[in-house]
Amino acid sequence: MVKKGTILIVDDNKSVLNSLNLFLKHKIDKVITCSNPNQILSILKSEEIDLVLLDMNFSAGVNSGNEGIFWLREIHKVQPQMVVILITAYGDIELAVNAMKEGANDFILKPWDNQKLLATILNGIELSQSRKEVSDLKQKTKQLIEDTNTKYQDFIGKAPAMLEMFKTIEKVARTDANILILGENGTGKEMVARHIHMLSKRSDKIFLGVDLGSLSESLFESELFGYTKGAFTDAKDDRQGRFQTASEGTLFLDEIGNISPTMQSKMLSVIQNKTITPIGSNKATAVDVRLICATNQNLQEMVKQGAFREDLLYRINTIQINIPPLRERGNDIAELANYFLNKYADKYDKPVLSINDRAINKLTDYPWPGNVRELSHCIERAVILSDKDVLTPTELFLNDDLSFNELGNSPMTLDDAEKILIGNSIKRNKGNLSNVARELKIGRQTLYRKMEKYGL
Repeated sequence: MVKKGTILIVDDNKSVLNSLNLFLKHKIDKVITCSNPNQILSILKSEEIDLVLLDMNFSAGVNSGNEGIFWLREIHKVQPQMVVILITAYGDIELAVNAMKEGANDFILKPWDNQKLLATILNGIELSQSRKEVSDLKQKTKQLIEDTNTKYQDFIGKAPAMLEMFKTIEKVARTDANILILGENGTGKEMVARHIHMLSKRSDKIFLGVDLGSLSESLFESELFGYTKGAFTDAKDDRQGRFQTASEGTLFLDEIGNISPTMQSKMLSVIQNKTITPIGSNKATAVDVRLICATNQNLQEMVKQGAFREDLLYRINTIQINIPPLRERGNDIAELANYFLNKYADKYDKPVLSINDRAINKLTDYPWPGNVRELSHCIERAVILSDKDVLTPTELFLNDDLSFNELGNSPMTLDDAEKILIGNSIKRNKGNLSNVARELKIGRQTLYRKMEKYGL
C-alpha cells in the first residue's frame, strides 16, 4: 500500500538518490530528489513537502556534518514544523546528538537497513501530517473566534430593559459565575451568551453551544460527556463530549428547561464535581467550563411543580439575565428593522433601501410573537421580493388583523391558515414552545421547521 505524502531527498551523491528513489517510489506517494542543497528552499515553496531526508555532508572531503546542520536550520527558518531526517556515512554519536538538539527528528547511518529506513520515513510522514492537522485546527479555531467576536461585537438596543441588561452583562462577563438567560423564543439568548463570552477572560477560547431540546435521553450522556471505544455498538473510536471539548472556554446549554429528571441529576453531578465520566470509562476527567444556560420556560414555576430540580436551578442561576420581548422595546424595533434592511440589501446586492414611516408604524404596532428572529425574517423576505427603493407596509407581508387572532372569511391557503394558528398559539403561550407544541399536538422539531418556514 502506497503511503500518501511527499518527501524530499537531498544528497549530492546521485547514485544514493537513484537508489532511494527506486526503493521508495512504490511505497511513498511522491518522491522528489535533489542533488544541490541550494534548491531546497525553492522546492519547499513550490511543493507541499511532508518530510525532508537530508544528507549531512555535501563538499568533497568534508565529514563534519556542519553543512547538514546549516541546511537544517535554513529549512526550519521557513518551515519550523518540517520533519527532517538526517543521513550520514559516519556514525558519530556526538554529531547525532547535536543534530537532534538543532531540531532533527531522526538520524540514519549509511549504509542503511531498508526496512528500518522505511519505518523511520513512514513515522516521520505521520508526525508531519499530524502537525499540519493540529496547525490547521488552531488556525480555524483562531479564525472562528475572530469571526465570532466580530459578528457579535455590536448589540442593538436602547430600550431601558436592554440598557439594564447590558449593565448586568458588563458586571458579570469577566467573572466565571454561571449565568441563566431567560427570554421568549427568538429574543436572542444565544447572542447574549456569545456577547458574554466575547467580554470574558475566556474570549480567546472556544464557545460551544448545545441545544438540549433536540437531544433525546439516549443521546444526552454521549453528546455531553463523550464515550470510549467499544462502549456501545457504534462506538468505533473514543469521542470527547461537549463539556470536555469546551474545557477552558464557554459552554452554552440552550433549552435547559427541557431536560428530564434523570438528565437533571447527571447535569447537577457534573456541575458540582467539575468532572465528567465518558460512557464506558471508570475514570473521571476534570473539566473547566464557563456555563451559560438559557430557557424560555419559568424554571421557578417548574420547581414548584416538581418538574425541575431546585438544587440544579441554584447551580446554573448564580446570575440571571432577562431579555425583554421585542414588543416591549419601543424604538428598538425601528432601529433593528433598519439594521436588517442594510444587512440583507448588502447580502442580496440590492440598491440602497429605506423604510417609510407607515411601514415603521406597522412594524412598531405588530406584537412580534417570534421576536427579533421574526423581524429578521420579515425584513429579509421584503428585501428579496420588493422591486422598490422604499419599503411600504405592503412589502412587509404582515397580517393586518393581527396578531393572528382570526382566520376570517377571506380566501387563504392551508399554509396561510397554519401560519395564523401557530402564531396565535405562540402568542397565547407567551413564546413557550413546549406548550405550543403540546397544544398543536406536534413535535418540537416539526414546530421549529414550520416557524422557520413561516418566518415566525
